[in-house]
Amino acid sequence: MTTTSEPRVSGLEIRSIDYVPLNERHGKLWHLGPLWFMSNAQIATLAVGLISITEGGNLIWSLIAIVAGTLLGTFFMAFHSAQGPQLGLPQMIQSRPQFGYVGALLVWLFAYVQYAGFNVFNTILAGEALHTTVHGGTKMWVAVVTVVGFVIALVGYDVIHKAEQFLTYTFLVVFGIFTVGVLATLHYPAGSFDLGGFSWTPFLAQFGVVAGYQISWAIYVSDYSRYLPPDVTVRKTFYWTYFGSALGGVWLMTLGALLAAWAGKDFDTIRSINAAGDKVFSGFGAIVLLFATLGLVSVTALNMYGGSLTLISAIDSFKKVQPTVGVRALTIGLTAALSLVGAMAATADFLTNFNNFLLLVLYLFIPWTAVNLMDYYVVRRGHYAIAEIFNPHGMYGRWGWHGIISYLVGFGVMVPFFSVGTLYVGPIAHAMDGADLSLFVGLPVAGLLYWWLSRSIDVEAEIRVGEAEAEGLEQAAHEHREP
Repeated sequence: MTTTSEPRVSGLEIRSIDYVPLNERHGKLWHLGPLWFMSNAQIATLAVGLISITEGGNLIWSLIAIVAGTLLGTFFMAFHSAQGPQLGLPQMIQSRPQFGYVGALLVWLFAYVQYAGFNVFNTILAGEALHTTVHGGTKMWVAVVTVVGFVIALVGYDVIHKAEQFLTYTFLVVFGIFTVGVLATLHYPAGSFDLGGFSWTPFLAQFGVVAGYQISWAIYVSDYSRYLPPDVTVRKTFYWTYFGSALGGVWLMTLGALLAAWAGKDFDTIRSINAAGDKVFSGFGAIVLLFATLGLVSVTALNMYGGSLTLISAIDSFKKVQPTVGVRALTIGLTAALSLVGAMAATADFLTNFNNFLLLVLYLFIPWTAVNLMDYYVVRRGHYAIAEIFNPHGMYGRWGWHGIISYLVGFGVMVPFFSVGTLYVGPIAHAMDGADLSLFVGLPVAGLLYWWLSRSIDVEAEIRVGEAEAEGLEQAAHEHREP
């Protein structure tokens, strides 16, 4: 059917967790490449590459662990990207078929904490970078960055894609020069490139953190592909997402490892970038930091956008939510305010402890991604009755015990393998001198258990329901309401 959809209000995105109708699908597949490249190519990612160096690993094996961890973790993250065009839904609302209408609140809570928590770090780093270069006080700049991020997130999907495209082109120039300078002018400790200096503990710690960090992007992915037309292929959607995210991640984590090896115990993210940049030419460090701030602003906006979608999903579990600009503004504002309060209240000790806590939050999404991908690609093979996702009494139920049990068991078997800095080291990780193998346990256990528990699902019946409700779904979307 052909129905004219309601126009956007003042250029602001109206849709939130609701289905995107076919006549509103737009954009090009290659736009995913710059978006995921730039999402990772910011200096918060740089800090992920320090783990092995700080635990005594040498540089060459740190770099190998970074590349290997990125290649593995991004593999799972990128497969979520194809869900967006096919379903026309943001990422986390897709958890309802696995966890239930109410049961999905479990993973949404963890997701929301991640969005707000990472923004604490992002805005503090941006504030410190701006204070170092143009002065004015870190907290003042934290507030400015938060406000700018709020505006970008409020305008929404299209402006986020355009901003990331622009930043990608300028990043290639600025950080290209910076990277050449780091490789050509910095001196590294003896043995940094000795392949004989291998040690399992720092290698696995670096590998695990990198892979987990890449998997943590899985909760964002469909948010930024859901407006694409459904005829884009899974393979090409995967490729653009995978190579964009992997390249950005490897680049910045490698820089982190190089800077940490060069600076040693004196390493500090902002000061070390500034000092290394000035070795290229005087004042270039400030240019790098100013541009890095733009990257932090963009990822702050991504977190506010995703946090808003997650918060709306949670509210919708108790009271039906109509997609409006007002609802988006309120939930983006609440997410911005939460991260701003956290950033303003942060101390050095708080940041150290909270960093450990965020590492634990990353663990929480390993069994979720296993369950979600197993359901989409193996159990239901991409076929969902989308209208039923918004039905509190629909066929997916209020509590999806297959998903909940698989998630809890998958997480539970990971606990003995955890190695979360000073926060917690599991008995098996302790016996292995802190080596973390939890990723290799949680993913297969959660995924295979979900497959086994879900054998009784009548997928063909669900497909018939979806086909019968398809016309009503499109009509509801045109009228800007949930089906």
